[in-house]
Amino acid sequence: MLKKNIFKIILSVVCVFSLSCGQGSLGSKNSNLVIAIDATFIPMSFLNDEGKLDGFEVDLIRAVAKNAGFNFELVNVEWGGLFGGLITKKFDLVISSITILEERKKRMAFSIPYLQSGVAILVRKDVKNIDDLEDLVEMKATVGAQINTTSHHFLQKYQEGITIKTYEKYGHAIIDLANKGNDGVVGDSVQANYYFNENKELTQNARFLGSRMTSENYGIALRKEDLELKQKIDVSLAELLKNGVVQKLHDKWNLGEFAAIPQPKN
Repeated sequence: MLKKNIFKIILSVVCVFSLSCGQGSLGSKNSNLVIAIDATFIPMSFLNDEGKLDGFEVDLIRAVAKNAGFNFELVNVEWGGLFGGLITKKFDLVISSITILEERKKRMAFSIPYLQSGVAILVRKDVKNIDDLEDLVEMKATVGAQINTTSHHFLQKYQEGITIKTYEKYGHAIIDLANKGNDGVVGDSVQANYYFNENKELTQNARFLGSRMTSENYGIALRKEDLELKQKIDVSLAELLKNGVVQKLHDKWNLGEFAAIPQPKN
């Protein structure tokens, strides 16, 4: 039953490349942005039952664009093509739960943070005497993560003790957890919270290992040379953070206690 429920979730977020979500007239006719998002991350961004883009980040970027006075087109792009498409000017902005990292800052710029999240670990309840990450290392556990994500990079710090098992999608790792193909799964706390709360079987057979393991700030990515665009995005986002709009979206999408809304610096 757990496999069937999770498989339905995965099917609901199958990526439809270049799905357009054009907006009418949010601002100047000369300001038409192409914004990329990977809609495979419930509840942040996904395709709903009507095949339309939905989720926390979809609502957020619409609010940011409206507040800044931009027309925009939202396109659904696989994760692996997001950064390259931004650099080669296929897109003007990318919003897709992207952690602001110093390494990434060498290639692109970021808005002010709109969400603080981090990695969380789900482990099988039948794996006994595991109270923290060090216990997983000591037992030489097999732990899964979506490849080329911050969760994957986090696990690599412990690869001498942990066997890392990579997956193309986070949901695949959860299915393998249900099948006892791994001992635990590391993922973004928002995504882990969603899967955990939406699947009774998962709640019965898995548990969180402590709380959030890291603190990561998510930002909207853009090209380093687009200074004026960055300023407008930052001003718009700061207003939405201050007036409570972003917090309301957090509550609407039930992002969980491990995800916090940051306060913009004055």
